[in-house]
Amino acid sequence: PPNNTIRFTDVPKLNVRVDRGMTHDGLGKYVSTRVKKARGSTADIVKILRDTGTDVVVNYLPVGSEMATKWYVEQVLEAGCAFVNCIPVFIASQPSTIVHRVLTTLFRERGVRLDRTYQLNFGGNMDFYNMLERERLESKKISKTGAVTSQLDYALPAEAIHVGPSDYVPWLTDRKWAYIRLEGTTFGNVPLNVEAKMEVWDSPNSAGVVIDAVRCAKLALDRGTGGPLEGPAAYLMKTPPRQYTDDQARRLLEEFIGRSADSPMPSTSTSVPARRALHRLARRTALRARRPGGSQPESETRLARDAEAEDEGSA
Repeated sequence: PPNNTIRFTDVPKLNVRVDRGMTHDGLGKYVSTRVKKARGSTADIVKILRDTGTDVVVNYLPVGSEMATKWYVEQVLEAGCAFVNCIPVFIASQPSTIVHRVLTTLFRERGVRLDRTYQLNFGGNMDFYNMLERERLESKKISKTGAVTSQLDYALPAEAIHVGPSDYVPWLTDRKWAYIRLEGTTFGNVPLNVEAKMEVWDSPNSAGVVIDAVRCAKLALDRGTGGPLEGPAAYLMKTPPRQYTDDQARRLLEEFIGRSADSPMPSTSTSVPARRALHRLARRTALRARRPGGSQPESETRLARDAEAEDEGSA
């Protein structure tokens, strides 16, 4: 610990230097017992971002780091980078709790009135350890609750919904267990209840969504687009600038990806499926990253090859 996730790939030594950042409220009372604050003064973050040619900055600070997140946003904006927020501080917001949303949507679309619901999350990583400090959870609960209630066309009483982290269980390591229950009323005022249990490895589960968010942010940079990305945020994040149903959000994401670089509006041609477009972007990134002499990491070669095969299959 504190790194206790499953190993799903081998990362070579990249000679990336870790610089002293700004702490602010980044270390809560529990995390500070495991992670010691570094000595020295804060590095010039704006200069580092500019000197390294950074395109996109991803925020994975501990939950509750309100002041630290806002400080880093200022540095990122001054450096001219894109910013992907992966914690519940309401900047432009974080990866989504999708299973609960889909079940809520299913109730609505099938004419079942959702009367009450909960989602209880347990995990054993540093995120859950940090969230033992309940004072840091207010924005987390707001974001998770809003991600679910946004799929309803009526308001649930505050006492009828509970969504949020429940406890820290060390032996779960980086696994997260979510217990979801929805209680509703269907035709004839007959009760209809659903229970589900989801088990995931928390860090890889977040990483795939964030990679797509980073690719969308890079697309926006290349096009000279600024401000919140409404379509990608609606599909990938819990608390986007504007909530949509998941079907609407996916359509907006596809339109954003398929948009021409010089057009502020969606192109009139058939929208490009999201996964294919993201593969194309990944392929271009991989090709640009070729090493001197033509050599290329096998993972990048495979990604480019898969993307080319998908393009040929859809021609």
